[in-house]
Order: sequence, then structure tokens, then C-alpha cells
Amino acid sequence: QVQLVESGGGLVQAGGSLRLSCAASRRTFSNVFMAWFRQAPGREREFVAAINWIEGVINFAPFVRGRFTISRDSANNTLYLQMNSLEPEDTAVYVCAAAEIDPGRRATTGIGYDYWGQGTQVTVSS
Repeated sequence: QVQLVESGGGLVQAGGSLRLSCAASRRTFSNVFMAWFRQAPGREREFVAAINWIEGVINFAPFVRGRFTISRDSANNTLYLQMNSLEPEDTAVYVCAAAEIDPGRRATTGIGYDYWGQGTQVTVSS
């Protein structure tokens, strides 16, 4: 069993930056795919970004528009999401997820993930 713990959320003004972290309780080669999702009040969960740890393939949602980067620290079993040029529309709970097998085309749907964190709140004021 893998536990994912997010941190780094907070309140920031529009145009500001935050770096989210997702610490995995243990390193396992089977967690080849990790992703960030977000959910705003009254809205469905949506895909933000994902990385295949083995192949290094990265994908972003269209709304990211080059503002976010996703990276990993394998030595510390930690996934990061650097968010720059934040907008009020980015306000949401950000959740990380891990999959033991690359979900492929389902990666952006949230289907195929084995582990989920509890989330960290990001609030962007205008």
C-alpha cells in the first residue's frame, strides 16, 4: 500500500506562484505513473498534469498553457507541481494520484489510478 501526502497549497494573489509536493510513503517501481488532478467547488475533478516516471513522458491539460511544470525527486519519492502565473480560476483542491500501470488514454479521466492523496487547497485571489 502506498500513501500519498500533498503539501504546499495556500493563498496566493493572482500572478503568484506555488509549488505543490506529493510525498509517497514508499518507493516502488510499480508506481510508474503519477498525476495531479484538481477539483473546484461545484465542479468535476479535472486532470492537470502527469508524468511517467520510467519513460519521462509528461502531459499537461490545455488550460495549463505553459504555466506549470511537473517534476520528480526519485531519491525522496516526491512529485512536484510548480505553478506560476496563477489565476483565480486555478483555485481548487489539488490531489495527486499514482498508478502501478500507465493508464494510457484513460490517464486524464482519473480511471486506472491505484492511489490517491487527500489533497491540498490552492486559493488564488484576484
